[in-house]
Amino acid sequence: MRCDARRCVRVRSRVGAALLVPCMVALASLGAAAQTEAPARTAFKVCQDPNNLPFSNEAGQGIENKLAELFARDLGLPVAYYSFPQRMAFIRNTLRYKLPGEDYRCDIVMGVPAGFDQVSATQPYYRSTYAMVVPAGRGLDGLAKADDLLKLPRDKLSRLRIGVFDRSPASQWLAHHDLVEQGVPYPILNADPAQYPGEIIERDLAAGKIDVAIVWGPIAGYYAKRVTKPALRVLTMNSEQGVKFDYSMAMGVRYGEPEWKKQIEALIVKHRAAILAILQEYGVPLLDLEASPPKR
Repeated sequence: MRCDARRCVRVRSRVGAALLVPCMVALASLGAAAQTEAPARTAFKVCQDPNNLPFSNEAGQGIENKLAELFARDLGLPVAYYSFPQRMAFIRNTLRYKLPGEDYRCDIVMGVPAGFDQVSATQPYYRSTYAMVVPAGRGLDGLAKADDLLKLPRDKLSRLRIGVFDRSPASQWLAHHDLVEQGVPYPILNADPAQYPGEIIERDLAAGKIDVAIVWGPIAGYYAKRVTKPALRVLTMNSEQGVKFDYSMAMGVRYGEPEWKKQIEALIVKHRAAILAILQEYGVPLLDLEASPPKR
């Protein structure tokens, strides 16, 4: 999700279509895998985007970097990263990438939507929602919750510039409430490797180019804390008929590695409190996982 969770299935991990493999080859590969014991791991090898805060970056400053360090310490392994921008074919070029005679470059993606079918997804470890980021002192201080925006006088509402990522739940929400003309769209896929998801807040909202930003919760919480002038407030969005804002997030490993998946899920359970502390440190708006059971 450089930008949003709803399109994570196509964007957060930016995966392309799965390669079609002849059935006989697939069956042979599965048989060979079943007969061969996996070699001992020498590193906790993570597939990451090198410029995707608050999730990950090359300096190891993201949520997923901290989680990787936590798990690696428990396993007694060093962390090793294989970086690739999270655009199209991210999974194919990271988790599934293997040259003849070589090992896989990385073994786990630290953040995928629960049920994401391009990987073998673990149980979810957090659930969040989209949020509205509102600057102080610019005429919107009276908003106590996100829905209050819709109660503004129509003439005031019509003058607002609301930044959203295109084809996201936020853009759906604008259409649902007849606010398309107020929307300022940002591309959900950007070919520029220097682009990062927080620009909409840290650059344009802070500078007054837009009046409000509606983005995935972890992005909202993290960048709202980084901007001090003006002060920013994060108002969580509730899913409504036809617009889903809340999503559960998991980790992803390769299919055919059930023991590795079990090991990761055991770490998720074991370190539940530490994971929660990391998410809170980054300002992630958190919802109750139990209220939205994952699809298994």
